[in-house]
Amino acid sequence: MDALNNIWLGLIQGLTEFLPVSSSGHLVLLHSLFGTGKNDLAFDAVLQLATVLAVIIYFRRDIFDMANAVLRQLSRLPVNEKEITLAYALMIGTIPAIIFGLLLESYMETIFRNPLLVAGVLVTGSFLFMVAEWKYFARNRDDKMTIRKGLLIGFFQCLALIPGMSRSGASIAGGMLLGLSRSEAARFSFLLAIPVILGSGLKKLLELMMSGNSVEWSELVIAAIVAFLAGLFAIHFMLSFVRRHTLWPFIWYRLALATVVVAVFYFS
Repeated sequence: MDALNNIWLGLIQGLTEFLPVSSSGHLVLLHSLFGTGKNDLAFDAVLQLATVLAVIIYFRRDIFDMANAVLRQLSRLPVNEKEITLAYALMIGTIPAIIFGLLLESYMETIFRNPLLVAGVLVTGSFLFMVAEWKYFARNRDDKMTIRKGLLIGFFQCLALIPGMSRSGASIAGGMLLGLSRSEAARFSFLLAIPVILGSGLKKLLELMMSGNSVEWSELVIAAIVAFLAGLFAIHFMLSFVRRHTLWPFIWYRLALATVVVAVFYFS
């Protein structure tokens, strides 16, 4: 793979992982355009490891506070109720993605890597975001995280196993439908991505290292650095954006991208 293409893939991964436009969908499309090889899913996982590192760095204080709350509770010491609830909500919310990820892994590596499927899911996800925006103003918001909400948002996150949906978009929309503000839903979405992306990325990285195929590690490292920096920017941008704006700009972008994909891959 050309070094410039690697950097471009790293940039796209870092930016789109935390925007509700689907990083996996964009990477499937770019791999199709660039004509990359059979290791593209493992390559994507390495870039995902770089972006999950960006989440860990950005939310390091939140992660420390939750870990401290869990340790204090195990030691039978007083804890901050909000922090311990968030920690358990993240733990429970991760379970659906683990189960469905293992069940659908073979499909993720074959039929799910289809550009026209990506286009269809981009449109489907857009309608989910529309419903979330409509419900957002039609119901009272308590903006309180619970373990039940964490589990339900975890099921919404599972929708992103199909490229084109968007992990952040599905979980943000799910949080909004459950009464969270956009900003709180986005924050929970980014934290919820850590265990899933970390586990998937490490697994695929191990497969890549054991595959015996030639890998340009220097180019891959550069792409990962680009993904990390772009991820930090995207997290900060998205959290700031949803405090003041709706998801409609991303809805229009997804619909426009789906139209372009159909035009390029079906009519060409």
